[in-house]
Amino acid sequence: MRIKEVIVVEGRDDTAAVKQAVKAETIETHGYGIKKETWLRIEKAYEEKGIIIFTDPDFAGTQIRKRLTQRFPKAGQAYLSQKDALKSGDIGIENASVESICGALEKAHYTMEEAREEFSMEDLSKYGLARGEGSAGRRDRLGKALGIGYGNSKRFLARLNQYGITREELLRELEKLERRE
Repeated sequence: MRIKEVIVVEGRDDTAAVKQAVKAETIETHGYGIKKETWLRIEKAYEEKGIIIFTDPDFAGTQIRKRLTQRFPKAGQAYLSQKDALKSGDIGIENASVESICGALEKAHYTMEEAREEFSMEDLSKYGLARGEGSAGRRDRLGKALGIGYGNSKRFLARLNQYGITREELLRELEKLERRE
């Protein structure tokens, strides 16, 4: 599989794992302290080819993703679940299988041009995704299925609306999850 956008990852091990899975150019942030030259490379890629932000599903990766997204709001977002990125207690893209990496990149989402409010917090509660026992686990599994990653209720709601997930998609994936539960 070939990816036309440049994939922004945290480090060289992530680059190696991505390049085993797909044909793509990557840029490494080398952690949270992104150097000026790296910012300029990412900006050039964003303007010319587009970028997909693909950081580790841990605290540091989330913080790096936030910084990148603030600066590049129309960047694609690819997510791995912690389970898919875990190996010997270490969480990172470099630990994921080729299949998991391909799946995450195939499901990369982009922020919608216009703000929309398809879903509300009441919808999340109604579907067992907020304010109830097991809701965090359901959000985790559904986030993986939809390719929007895990988030607390507020973040999950924002991603559903930002990335244009339709009610039909959500209900279809929820139904699949319920059959497996």
